[in-house]
Amino acid sequence: MPLRYLTDFDTQKIESEKWDVVIIGSGIAGLYSAVNLDPSLKVCILSKETMDENNSYLAQGGIAAAIGADDLPEYHFTDTIKAGAGHCDEEAVNVLVEEAPKDIDILCKLGTNFDRNSDGTLTTTREGGHGRFRIVHALGDATGKEVVDSLLRVCRKKENITIKENCFAIDLFVQGGRCVGVLIAEGIDAEAAKKALYCRSVICASGGIGQVYKNTTNSEVVTGDGISMAYRAGAVLTDMEFVQFHPTAFYKPTQEGSRFLISEAVRGEGGILLNINHERFMHKYNEMGEIAPRDIVSRAIFSEMKKTGSDRVYLDITHKDADYLRKRFPTIYDRCFKEGVDITKEYIPVSPVQHYFMGGIRTDLMGRTNIEGLYACGEAANTGVHGANRLASNSLLEGLVFGRRCAGDINCNISRFELENVYFSNTSKNYGKSLDTAKIRNEIKAQMDANAGIERNGPDMEETLRWINSIISSLEEADLRSVSTMETLNIAYIASLILKSAIERRKNCGSHYRTDSE
Repeated sequence: MPLRYLTDFDTQKIESEKWDVVIIGSGIAGLYSAVNLDPSLKVCILSKETMDENNSYLAQGGIAAAIGADDLPEYHFTDTIKAGAGHCDEEAVNVLVEEAPKDIDILCKLGTNFDRNSDGTLTTTREGGHGRFRIVHALGDATGKEVVDSLLRVCRKKENITIKENCFAIDLFVQGGRCVGVLIAEGIDAEAAKKALYCRSVICASGGIGQVYKNTTNSEVVTGDGISMAYRAGAVLTDMEFVQFHPTAFYKPTQEGSRFLISEAVRGEGGILLNINHERFMHKYNEMGEIAPRDIVSRAIFSEMKKTGSDRVYLDITHKDADYLRKRFPTIYDRCFKEGVDITKEYIPVSPVQHYFMGGIRTDLMGRTNIEGLYACGEAANTGVHGANRLASNSLLEGLVFGRRCAGDINCNISRFELENVYFSNTSKNYGKSLDTAKIRNEIKAQMDANAGIERNGPDMEETLRWINSIISSLEEADLRSVSTMETLNIAYIASLILKSAIERRKNCGSHYRTDSE
């Protein structure tokens, strides 16, 4: 069993605050839920670092919505179900696709500047797994940044919303089966002061698990904290074996860790994949070629890399007009150019890396978890919409649709609950020695990349799980007062849960691919 609380505390001896709603996470799901909460509610948004340090801010591609004249939510539904490898919750998918146009319209009214055609209609593109052009985007390839910035402007104008930056959420307070608050550290160093935030509802919108892996497109702050704290508080987690690897992250021989994403939209706009011998290969693996679902493309690239003994493939978009590419993909163009690659003239070296987590905190259609008062949305949640493999550009959409739904349910029900005087403590922790957490993290990441990646097998995962469990035991007995050590234990817990679920699922499904599958 995991530790119930990561660190020692006594709420009678630390500062406390009272709120109506505390939101853990400052990405699109968290901000959009805040915007949709009743203005009479006192809301606190917790950001682990600064407001621009989250995965939403990094999102390039766009948001999927059936808004075209030749498109329907039913088509979006079919594409989502197909990409999810038969593992999607169809009711949740129906909610997602039916409500998508509504949330695009709301964002426009809130001031989000999506790219538009000369006639004023929204520009759309196509990405992997989509049968229609239905991806709306902003600033060419900086959709996440524009949406976050527009929502942040709205939040900062609302008197009922307070944003706390550089706050690390440690644990959830649960009493009588109801979530009544959050223990936080104000600051990210070892001496960060603890504070108790009491509230009537908590929304966990803390993002995914990227830093569990050696190579990822995720921000460095994404260490699975929200999912881990919910798990330790008794929340049900599901689909933990389903980890998505994006097919095309920029490849640089000397680079490890957070990798720069080359958006799916590049392939949607006609980009083709070539192996190290400059041979096109995707149609050998799937009839959709380069715009097949991500799990298929990532495995195809992985297979070609093994066959050719290479650590990369190439993405070729040089056949498109140079001026068009600079305008359509300004972020990608500039970043690649800084790395010495002119995408208008040269192939882009790419390889698959960890990108997204389909598993997480199980919720219903209103974002409710099995713990009363605890909601989850965005990548931290498992709503069932993605199944075993997320369809491109459904991630920001999920954060919007279910973030709004969380807020709506809270608006309707929060009046039933009062802020009570409660007391929590954990004084059983005997602090052991300090550990080299950077070294431990790197070891976990390397093991997860090697043994819980695009391809897996039972014996290797079982051996890795035994090793992870020994690491967890060491961390649980160590000095856990620093944020870095608490993050590292969260990473270890998440790694163990991914491995356990992947070992239990013996048959291949979507992103979960075992070479020893039954």
